[in-house]
Amino acid sequence: MFDPVDFPKPTLVSVNGVEIEVFEAGRQNAGKPIVLCHGWPEHAFSWRHQMPALAAAGYHVIVPNQRGYGNSSRPAEVTDYDIAHLSGDLIALLDHYGYEDATFVGHDWGAAVVWGLTLLHPNRVNTVINLSLPYLERGERPWIESMEEAFGGDFYFVHFNRRPGVADAVFEENTFQFLRNIYRKNEPPREPQPGMALIDLARAEKPLGEPVMSDGELAVFVSAFELTGFTGGMNWYRNLDRNWHLLADVDPIIQQPTLMIYGDRDVVAKSERLTDFVPNAETVSLDCGHWIQQEKPEETNQVILEWLGRRDAT
Repeated sequence: MFDPVDFPKPTLVSVNGVEIEVFEAGRQNAGKPIVLCHGWPEHAFSWRHQMPALAAAGYHVIVPNQRGYGNSSRPAEVTDYDIAHLSGDLIALLDHYGYEDATFVGHDWGAAVVWGLTLLHPNRVNTVINLSLPYLERGERPWIESMEEAFGGDFYFVHFNRRPGVADAVFEENTFQFLRNIYRKNEPPREPQPGMALIDLARAEKPLGEPVMSDGELAVFVSAFELTGFTGGMNWYRNLDRNWHLLADVDPIIQQPTLMIYGDRDVVAKSERLTDFVPNAETVSLDCGHWIQQEKPEETNQVILEWLGRRDAT
């Protein structure tokens, strides 16, 4: 298991009207930037296993706690967490370091941000690596509206939007328990239950399956969310329909070379139409659940480095 004391010390960078907490590795590799974007409820620390491997492979590894997380700014306005702001932070980080473009890697919500960033600022992204969350097609109706019809009001995307503050408060009352219970692997299959699943998870006294990380690693996440609460990160969900409108006039095709990494046991469904929108995508599946880079760190590193190596050789 990883010792948290080995994680790099952060710097606070003022960009795009906010302060972003940034962790770096491989600064000596200036000129080969790779930006790693976490999801929810995560933290830059979720990339702890990838940072040294990528730095050793010659990359300048830049890992922000995105707005709403860690010691980064947490604006009060919900609309300050839309895809224009989140991608703007990443573009401003590139400008701060003097880079025209970079490889962007995203997991979970971080993958959604990388997809959106690539659509909005295609000239600033040279390659894409995303984990768990495939490209989300922009259908004829806003995403939350569609999800509500398909999955009902208790589906967490819908619940976070329709009942703001309710789940936030439950997670904050049960921060350790919620994070302990969500960061699991090899969970036994169980029948879906009525009600809001994540609220039930936060209140469950006994976790299922096996822990994804050590107690010391989990403590990093717990202390971060005890400081920040959960609302900043959950506000990303509350902009999903706003993002649908912001992307209305954008070319929906991503041309960049792309690596999509799935977990075969992930609850997030794989895309059957990925190459319709990302024609230069390759896919790899690992035998794991949702927390791919933390569940299978060595395998994730191997897949990423092998794919990047082939890219660099051409």
